[in-house]
Amino acid sequence: MSLLNSLGFILRHPLNRGHGAGALIRWVRWQLGSRLLPAPVLLSFVDGVRLLVEPGMTGVTGNVYCGLHEFEDMALVLHALRADDLFVDIGANVGSYTILGGAAGARVLAIEPIPSTFGWLARNIAVNGLGERLRALNLGLGRAEGRLRFTGGLDAMNHVLAEGEVAENLMEVPVRALDSVLDGESPILIKMDVEGFETEVLAGAERTLADPGLLAIIMELNGSGSRYGFDEDALHRDVLARGFATYRYRPFDRVLEPLNGARSGGGNTLYVRDAVRLAERVRSAPRFRLGIGGEI
Repeated sequence: MSLLNSLGFILRHPLNRGHGAGALIRWVRWQLGSRLLPAPVLLSFVDGVRLLVEPGMTGVTGNVYCGLHEFEDMALVLHALRADDLFVDIGANVGSYTILGGAAGARVLAIEPIPSTFGWLARNIAVNGLGERLRALNLGLGRAEGRLRFTGGLDAMNHVLAEGEVAENLMEVPVRALDSVLDGESPILIKMDVEGFETEVLAGAERTLADPGLLAIIMELNGSGSRYGFDEDALHRDVLARGFATYRYRPFDRVLEPLNGARSGGGNTLYVRDAVRLAERVRSAPRFRLGIGGEI
């Protein structure tokens, strides 16, 4: 993302509206301070939980500038989960969503295939003392057990290597089906960020998708599946046919806005099985203190 695009994103972010000067000060402080300090920075995140951040973590630094990088989806995680719910974070990266699940009091299963990224995920769980409720697995997900080659030097954009694709820093990673990993456990919420491999991940989650306890899935279908020859429109229709409907969450109002089967215009789409139950959860959730100030 270019400098102008980054600054535009920061200033347009819902949590920075009316607070642009403070947001720019945070940006300047991070750009200068993170380069002067010899170690990762421990960021105050939400309700006392923290994140280890260092320069170049493109999937995390938005939390530094904006409080919650992916505002609607991250707020949904906070507002939808309750103590002892199970939240599954697929493609957890260094753990932003995982730690939010911990802040909400939930149990979290975090799955991250890239070993170096998994190391940061494990450190973020440890630094918050959440090891009893947050379980992290260093593996990939697919339709069956096996091994797949992943890219390793693309930060949040690492992905399963496509046929004919050439890349550096490749690694072979063990892969399992989500149904096998869960072994009968029932998640309330799933967040999936697998850079186009959603079709294969959901093929290994038939039992999980049929579980009536699964209220919602946060998933981005941005065309990346085409690198594997997957039809994301067909996948979208398949999820709808399983009893889910698409919504957008408005955190300030605590409202689920129907999208009438359409996907979100940008970013993740929220697929909801039971809108009545989910709406009651978000309405009755407590408020959470943000590390940048304010509450949500």
